[in-house]
Amino acid sequence: MFSPSQHDVRAFFCAAWRKHSTGLPQSPIELQANRWIAEHPEYHDVLADEAAAQAAVFTVEEGRTNPFLHLSMHLSVEEQVSIDQPRGIRQAVQTLAERQNSLHEAHHQVMDCLGEMIWASQRSGLPPDPHAYLEGVQRRARG
Repeated sequence: MFSPSQHDVRAFFCAAWRKHSTGLPQSPIELQANRWIAEHPEYHDVLADEAAAQAAVFTVEEGRTNPFLHLSMHLSVEEQVSIDQPRGIRQAVQTLAERQNSLHEAHHQVMDCLGEMIWASQRSGLPPDPHAYLEGVQRRARG
């Protein structure tokens, strides 16, 4: 299993954005990351300064969204959809995107469900429940 450190994740997104910004060749995963980075111009300045990004602390109490967590969740949802895991997530996200008239907004809804599943797992000490996660996404897709 791949378990990148916080430093690795931040370096990846900063490097991907730097390559995009300077016109350097990008790997497929960097191209994928940059599609989501482009959807979040509020993160561009953070990603442009890797040293500052590595040192930054993003706390809910300060009202700061962690751009690296947010972008990582976009990539996670995209991967889940590409392999339809949990089974049914592809259709649920597609339906939600059609309902929202935006894949980006659909991702944000799915990310809320993903965060709820992780929070419930951490709180209960039990493994994440992909069925509850999928049901949450499907509920949102139905409206």
